[in-house]
Amino acid sequence: MGCPNMCVFCNQRSISGKMSFDISRVENEIEQALSTTKDDDFVEIAFFGGSFTGIDRKLMCDLLSLAQKYIDSGRASSIRLSTRPDYIDGEILDILSLFSVGTIELGLQSMDDDVLRKSKRGHTAECAERACKMIKERGISLIGQMMIGLPDSTVEKEIYTAKKICELGADGARIYPTVVFYQTELCDMMQSGVYKALSNEEAVERTKEALKIFVENDVPCIRVGLQSGENLSDETHVAGGANHSAIGEMAMSALYLDKIYEELDKIDKEKMPQNITIFCPKGEISKIVGQKRKNIEKICQKYAIKRVKVLEKNELLSYNIIIDFNFI
Repeated sequence: MGCPNMCVFCNQRSISGKMSFDISRVENEIEQALSTTKDDDFVEIAFFGGSFTGIDRKLMCDLLSLAQKYIDSGRASSIRLSTRPDYIDGEILDILSLFSVGTIELGLQSMDDDVLRKSKRGHTAECAERACKMIKERGISLIGQMMIGLPDSTVEKEIYTAKKICELGADGARIYPTVVFYQTELCDMMQSGVYKALSNEEAVERTKEALKIFVENDVPCIRVGLQSGENLSDETHVAGGANHSAIGEMAMSALYLDKIYEELDKIDKEKMPQNITIFCPKGEISKIVGQKRKNIEKICQKYAIKRVKVLEKNELLSYNIIIDFNFI
C-alpha cells in the first residue's frame, strides 16, 4: 500500500498473498495470535510488507495506536516494523518515538548503487546509510535486510553490502536470495536472457559468503530466504531463482564445512587420525552433518578419515566448533 515503486523483483501481491487491507480485521488477528502465546513469551506486534512508514499517515498511526494498546495492557512488549530507507526521516522517527517501536527492519537489498539502479530500487546507497544512522541514533534496534543475486550483483558486492550492514551498527540481518516471481520485470528480464537467475547451488555459495561476514562481526542472521508462507513453493507464482526451502540450512552447513576444513588443514596429513569427534553448539548437528550426510562424506574423502562423530556441547556459541582427535 505504501510503495509507489516497482522494483524489478517485486510482485507484492504474490509475496503477501493479499489483494486488499481491512483494518477492522487487525485486532482479531492479534487476538488469535496472542491466544497461542505463553505468559513468559516475549511478544512483538509486527507490521511487515516493506514500506510501513510509507502508508497513509493516519492509517499508520491508527495501527501503531492499536498495537500500543496491547503493550500498555502488558499483553505485548514491543512493536516491530519493516520499511524502506527512503521512508525514514526525522518526522517519521518522531512519530515512531511516540509508540513502543523497538525494532525497524530496513530493506537495504544492496549497498551498491549500480545494483540498486538496475533493480529500480528507487533509492541510493547513501540514502540507505543515512537511514541506518538515524535509526541507531534514536536507540531503535536495526535489522538490515539484503538480497543475493540481484541484477548486476556479484559475490564481491554482496560481501561489501554485508560489511556495510555490520559497520552501520545493525543488531541483526536477513538474507534473501533472489526468487523470480511471475508478473515482474525481473521475470521478463530472465525470459529474455538479460538476467540469469540463481541456481540453488549458487545461492548457497553466495549466501555463505555473506553469512560469514555476519558471523565474524557477531551480527546474528535471523533469517535466510522467504518464509514458507510466502508462496515460495507455489509454481504458479515462482518462475525461477533460488526457491529451495532449505537454502539457509544449506548455506550454514557450507559455512560450517569451511570452518572444519580450516581446522583440519592445520594438522599434518600423515598424523591425521582415522576417527574424529566434532563438537558443535546445541541444535547445530544437522548443519555439521549436512543434507544426506554430504558434509561428513566430504570430510572423510578429503582427509582419508574413516569415521566422524558429531556431538553437541552446550557452552559452544553458534558457528564455533571443537575437533577432538579421540573418537568418543
